[in-house]
Amino acid sequence: MAEPLGVRNWNGVELPEPGAFTVDAQHTTVGFVARHLMVTQVRGRFEAVQGSVHITDDPLDSWATAEIGTASITTGTADRDTHLRSPDFLDVDAFPTISFVSRQVTGGNPAAKWAIVNGTMVRRRRGAGWFTVIGDLTIKGITHPIELQVNIDGVTRDPWGGERLALSASGEIDREQYGMTWNVALEAGGWLVSQKIELEIRAQAVREV
Repeated sequence: MAEPLGVRNWNGVELPEPGAFTVDAQHTTVGFVARHLMVTQVRGRFEAVQGSVHITDDPLDSWATAEIGTASITTGTADRDTHLRSPDFLDVDAFPTISFVSRQVTGGNPAAKWAIVNGTMVRRRRGAGWFTVIGDLTIKGITHPIELQVNIDGVTRDPWGGERLALSASGEIDREQYGMTWNVALEAGGWLVSQKIELEIRAQAVREV
Protein backbone atom coordinates (compact mmCIF):
# COMPACT_ATOMS: atom_id res chain seq x y z
CA MET A 1 0.00 0.00 0.00
CA ALA A 2 1.38 3.43 -0.98
CA GLU A 3 2.48 5.88 1.68
CA PRO A 4 -0.02 8.71 2.22
CA LEU A 5 0.80 12.04 0.60
CA GLY A 6 2.57 14.54 2.82
CA VAL A 7 -0.01 17.29 2.46
CA ARG A 8 -1.68 19.70 4.85
CA ASN A 9 -4.36 22.36 4.77
CA TRP A 10 -3.15 25.92 5.28
CA ASN A 11 -5.64 28.79 5.00
CA GLY A 12 -7.79 26.66 2.72
CA VAL A 13 -4.87 25.68 0.47
CA GLU A 14 -3.56 22.14 0.11
CA LEU A 15 0.20 22.39 0.55
CA PRO A 16 3.00 19.85 0.90
CA GLU A 17 4.44 19.04 4.29
CA PRO A 18 7.79 20.80 4.85
CA GLY A 19 10.68 19.52 2.79
CA ALA A 20 12.84 20.03 -0.28
CA PHE A 21 11.71 19.37 -3.84
CA THR A 22 13.91 19.09 -6.93
CA VAL A 23 12.62 20.47 -10.22
CA ASP A 24 11.90 17.77 -12.82
CA ALA A 25 13.24 19.35 -16.02
CA GLN A 26 11.41 16.86 -18.26
CA HIS A 27 8.07 18.05 -16.90
CA THR A 28 8.86 21.73 -16.52
CA THR A 29 8.41 24.50 -19.07
CA VAL A 30 9.99 27.93 -18.72
CA GLY A 31 8.34 29.94 -21.46
CA PHE A 32 8.18 33.56 -22.57
CA VAL A 33 6.08 35.74 -24.84
CA ALA A 34 7.26 38.81 -26.77
CA ARG A 35 5.43 41.14 -29.13
CA HIS A 36 6.60 41.29 -32.74
CA LEU A 37 5.75 44.28 -34.95
CA MET A 38 3.64 45.57 -32.03
CA VAL A 39 0.74 43.25 -32.91
CA THR A 40 1.66 39.57 -32.90
CA GLN A 41 3.04 37.26 -30.23
CA VAL A 42 6.23 35.22 -30.46
CA ARG A 43 6.47 32.38 -27.96
CA GLY A 44 9.59 30.56 -26.88
CA ARG A 45 10.99 28.47 -24.08
CA PHE A 46 14.19 27.32 -22.42
CA GLU A 47 14.77 23.56 -22.48
CA ALA A 48 17.57 23.37 -19.88
CA VAL A 49 16.32 24.17 -16.39
CA GLN A 50 17.22 23.02 -12.91
CA GLY A 51 16.15 24.22 -9.49
CA SER A 52 14.68 23.46 -6.11
CA VAL A 53 11.70 24.43 -3.97
CA HIS A 54 11.96 24.41 -0.18
CA ILE A 55 8.68 24.29 1.71
CA THR A 56 8.90 25.38 5.36
CA ASP A 57 6.59 25.05 8.38
CA ASP A 58 5.31 28.54 7.68
CA PRO A 59 4.69 28.52 3.90
CA LEU A 60 5.50 32.24 3.72
CA ASP A 61 9.07 31.41 4.75
CA SER A 62 9.49 29.01 1.81
CA TRP A 63 12.05 29.69 -0.88
CA ALA A 64 13.13 28.55 -4.34
CA THR A 65 16.08 28.71 -6.71
CA ALA A 66 16.41 28.09 -10.44
CA GLU A 67 19.12 28.05 -13.09
CA ILE A 68 18.38 28.13 -16.81
CA GLY A 69 20.77 27.36 -19.66
CA THR A 70 20.63 30.31 -22.05
CA ALA A 71 21.80 28.29 -25.08
CA SER A 72 18.71 26.08 -24.70
CA ILE A 73 16.40 28.86 -25.91
CA THR A 74 14.07 27.84 -28.74
CA THR A 75 11.30 29.66 -30.59
CA GLY A 76 10.85 27.25 -33.50
CA THR A 77 12.85 29.38 -35.95
CA ALA A 78 16.57 28.65 -36.28
CA ASP A 79 17.64 32.12 -37.50
CA ARG A 80 15.73 33.83 -34.70
CA ASP A 81 17.18 31.47 -32.09
CA THR A 82 20.71 32.20 -33.35
CA HIS A 83 20.04 35.94 -33.02
CA LEU A 84 18.64 35.50 -29.50
CA ARG A 85 21.81 33.63 -28.49
CA SER A 86 24.03 36.43 -29.85
CA PRO A 87 25.39 39.45 -27.90
CA ASP A 88 22.38 41.46 -29.12
CA PHE A 89 20.30 39.48 -26.63
CA LEU A 90 21.43 36.68 -24.28
CA ASP A 91 25.11 36.48 -25.32
CA VAL A 92 25.17 32.81 -24.37
CA ASP A 93 28.95 32.34 -24.77
CA ALA A 94 29.67 34.98 -22.12
CA PHE A 95 26.61 34.30 -19.95
CA PRO A 96 25.64 30.63 -20.10
CA THR A 97 23.01 30.78 -17.35
CA ILE A 98 20.07 32.78 -16.05
CA SER A 99 19.52 32.46 -12.29
CA PHE A 100 16.69 33.15 -9.87
CA VAL A 101 16.65 33.21 -6.07
CA SER A 102 13.47 34.01 -4.16
CA ARG A 103 13.54 36.46 -1.25
CA GLN A 104 9.94 36.87 -0.09
CA VAL A 105 6.60 35.03 -0.27
CA THR A 106 3.26 36.67 0.44
CA GLY A 107 -0.39 35.83 -0.16
CA GLY A 108 -2.13 32.51 0.09
CA ASN A 109 -5.02 34.10 1.95
CA PRO A 110 -8.48 32.59 1.68
CA ALA A 111 -10.71 34.46 -0.74
CA ALA A 112 -14.01 33.93 -2.49
CA LYS A 113 -13.57 32.22 -5.83
CA TRP A 114 -16.37 34.31 -7.38
CA ALA A 115 -17.16 38.02 -7.36
CA ILE A 116 -19.67 40.36 -8.99
CA VAL A 117 -18.05 42.78 -11.45
CA ASN A 118 -20.29 45.26 -13.28
CA GLY A 119 -23.29 43.14 -12.41
CA THR A 120 -21.74 39.92 -13.77
CA MET A 121 -20.51 36.96 -11.73
CA VAL A 122 -16.87 36.26 -12.62
CA ARG A 123 -14.28 33.84 -11.32
CA ARG A 124 -11.41 35.48 -9.46
CA ARG A 125 -8.03 34.92 -11.03
CA ARG A 126 -6.31 35.05 -7.66
CA GLY A 127 -7.66 32.89 -4.86
CA ALA A 128 -6.35 31.06 -1.85
CA GLY A 129 -3.89 29.01 -3.91
CA TRP A 130 -2.05 32.03 -5.26
CA PHE A 131 1.13 33.46 -3.77
CA THR A 132 3.32 36.40 -4.74
CA VAL A 133 7.00 35.49 -4.85
CA ILE A 134 9.59 38.26 -5.04
CA GLY A 135 13.13 37.34 -5.93
CA ASP A 136 16.31 38.29 -7.74
CA LEU A 137 16.60 37.46 -11.44
CA THR A 138 20.06 37.59 -13.01
CA ILE A 139 20.47 37.79 -16.79
CA LYS A 140 23.78 38.67 -18.51
CA GLY A 141 25.31 39.28 -15.08
CA ILE A 142 22.70 41.96 -14.25
CA THR A 143 20.37 41.41 -11.30
CA HIS A 144 16.97 42.99 -10.79
CA PRO A 145 14.01 42.08 -8.60
CA ILE A 146 11.10 40.26 -10.18
CA GLU A 147 7.60 39.57 -8.92
CA LEU A 148 6.01 36.26 -9.82
CA GLN A 149 2.42 35.20 -9.30
CA VAL A 150 2.67 31.56 -8.25
CA ASN A 151 -0.13 29.03 -7.96
CA ILE A 152 0.01 25.70 -6.17
CA ASP A 153 -1.58 23.44 -8.79
CA GLY A 154 -1.50 20.30 -6.67
CA VAL A 155 0.42 17.60 -4.87
CA THR A 156 0.29 14.01 -6.13
CA ARG A 157 2.19 10.76 -6.26
CA ASP A 158 3.68 9.32 -9.44
CA PRO A 159 3.63 5.60 -10.39
CA TRP A 160 7.11 5.12 -8.91
CA GLY A 161 6.20 6.39 -5.47
CA GLY A 162 7.63 9.88 -5.84
CA GLU A 163 5.74 12.79 -4.34
CA ARG A 164 5.30 15.61 -6.84
CA LEU A 165 4.49 19.28 -6.40
CA ALA A 166 2.99 21.10 -9.39
CA LEU A 167 3.35 24.88 -9.72
CA SER A 168 2.51 27.53 -12.27
CA ALA A 169 3.89 31.05 -12.31
CA SER A 170 3.74 34.21 -14.38
CA GLY A 171 5.59 37.51 -14.41
CA GLU A 172 7.06 40.21 -16.62
CA ILE A 173 10.49 41.67 -17.23
CA ASP A 174 11.87 44.69 -19.05
CA ARG A 175 14.55 43.16 -21.27
CA GLU A 176 16.38 46.46 -21.65
CA GLN A 177 17.12 46.47 -17.91
CA TYR A 178 19.22 43.38 -18.58
CA GLY A 179 21.25 44.90 -21.39
CA MET A 180 19.15 43.47 -24.23
CA THR A 181 18.47 46.75 -26.02
CA TRP A 182 18.63 45.66 -29.68
CA ASN A 183 15.61 46.80 -31.69
CA VAL A 184 14.45 48.27 -35.00
CA ALA A 185 12.17 51.31 -35.25
CA LEU A 186 9.09 50.81 -37.43
CA GLU A 187 8.10 53.39 -40.06
CA ALA A 188 4.54 53.44 -38.73
CA GLY A 189 5.79 53.97 -35.19
CA GLY A 190 6.78 51.58 -32.44
CA TRP A 191 9.41 48.88 -32.42
CA LEU A 192 10.07 45.50 -34.01
CA VAL A 193 10.42 43.68 -30.66
CA SER A 194 8.58 44.56 -27.45
CA GLN A 195 10.51 45.89 -24.49
CA LYS A 196 8.38 43.94 -22.00
CA ILE A 197 8.57 40.14 -21.99
CA GLU A 198 5.96 37.97 -20.30
CA LEU A 199 7.07 34.84 -18.46
CA GLU A 200 5.01 31.65 -18.26
CA ILE A 201 6.22 28.78 -16.07
CA ARG A 202 4.73 25.33 -15.52
CA ALA A 203 6.78 23.18 -13.19
CA GLN A 204 6.86 19.83 -11.46
CA ALA A 205 9.20 19.13 -8.57
CA VAL A 206 9.87 15.83 -6.80
CA ARG A 207 10.33 15.55 -3.04
CA GLU A 208 13.91 14.75 -2.10
CA VAL A 209 14.38 11.61 -0.02
